[in-house]
Order: sequence, then C-alpha cells, then structure tokens
Amino acid sequence: MKFDDLDKRMRIYETNCDICVLPKIYMVARIDGRNFTRLTKQTHNFEAPFDIRFRDYMIETVKYLMNVGFNVIYGYTESDEISLLFNQNETAFSRKTRKYNSILAGEASAKFSLLLNDLAAFDCRISQLPTKEDVVDYFRWRNEDAFRNALNAHCYWTLRKDGFTAKKATQSLETVSVAEKNELLFNYGINFNDLPSWQKRGVGVYWKDYQKRGINPITKEIKLTERRKLYVDMDLEMKDAYSDFIREFL
Repeated sequence: MKFDDLDKRMRIYETNCDICVLPKIYMVARIDGRNFTRLTKQTHNFEAPFDIRFRDYMIETVKYLMNVGFNVIYGYTESDEISLLFNQNETAFSRKTRKYNSILAGEASAKFSLLLNDLAAFDCRISQLPTKEDVVDYFRWRNEDAFRNALNAHCYWTLRKDGFTAKKATQSLETVSVAEKNELLFNYGINFNDLPSWQKRGVGVYWKDYQKRGINPITKEIKLTERRKLYVDMDLEMKDAYSDFIREFL
C-alpha cells in the first residue's frame, strides 16, 4: 500500500471524533490541577489555606498561557484552576477542541512544573458559550465559587489548627450557613471581610495598552509607540460589578 493511501486511511481513526466549535461561539478553557491536594499539602506542604508562593505560580502560569499562540483576552485563576477567555474570532487549529485541550493542559503542566521544580499535571476542557451573557455568567460562577471556597477553607483550617481532625472539621461545617461560618471565624479573631481580595475573589489577568517612549536613532526625535502588557488584578469586584467588568471584554 502506498504511503499516501495508508496515511489517508489511518488518519480517519485519529480525527473521526474531532469536535470543532462553531464560528462566533465563545470559547472558555478551564484548566484544573490534577491531584493538587496531595501535591500542595503533602509533597510540598504549602501554607494552608492560602500560600502566596502557590498563588504566584498560578498567576505566572496564566500569563504564560496567554502568550502561547492563542488569542486570549482574559485569564482568571482561583485555587488550582485557571479559566481563559478566547477572542470570539479565534480560529487556531480550526477551533478543534482536542487541540485546545491537549495543548493548554500540556503547556500549563510544563510551566507549573518548572516553577515548582517538580512534576505537576493539569487537565483542560472547553466550554462553548453561545452568548455574551453566558460568558458573563461563567466568570461570575467561578468568582462566586472562589468566595465559597475561601470561606470554607478558612473555616476548615481554623478548626484543624485548633486540634480538630480532618473528619471532625469537615463534619462541623456540613450544615453551617454562610453567616454562621463568618461568626465561627470571628470567634477565632478572624474577620473574613478583612482578608485579602485575591483569596475571596480570585485573580484576573488581562491586557492593558501603554505608551513607550523611544528616540529615533537617526533624527533623535522622541517617539511614542503603542504597546501592551499583561496586568495582574488582585482586587477584582464581586457580584454585579464583576459581571459588568467581564462585559467590558466582550
């Protein structure tokens, strides 16, 4: 059998399940750490419930992913997850989801592993969102999830540090309301409202334009040129204000 015929026949098995996102559908990639509880709490013993070093590794991974060849207009990270919003007109790899999933998971794993100086792995999935409001709701969902996770984490680790076992601390919080969790922390001298915003709301990464001043080597004239760089926002809004913030990217 000629190579061309063999190549054509075998590629059917490789591509028969390809899913391509339709034009004008918004794409958001969610990239999650695999077995990160073990990695961060047992292998490397990061500070609980939040560790600045781990936060910075996640931010650097987001910035890296926004520069690997895709047109990403907004990145967001909370805990061990990353969400990336692509430009609506992104056409890389004919919008094949398997390419986005494999490339982004691989790139995130490689970057974070280098930062950690140890092996770390991420998975990836693509959400296909038909409307702008679906995109707003997606990021609103992750923003509110960050708040919920932060409150639970602070309560859990406060109890653990007070001598509670893992099982007992978990059971103690199972039917506790948000108000009661805030009260629990307050009784330990912690005002949840005063905790850093990045813990409660996550971190946003997006492009900002700026002017760079230069000198023409021939005419010696001062010249301003437009550039853009990534801005890390650790003081994101919440609720409706955050929804309005996301709409600005759309």
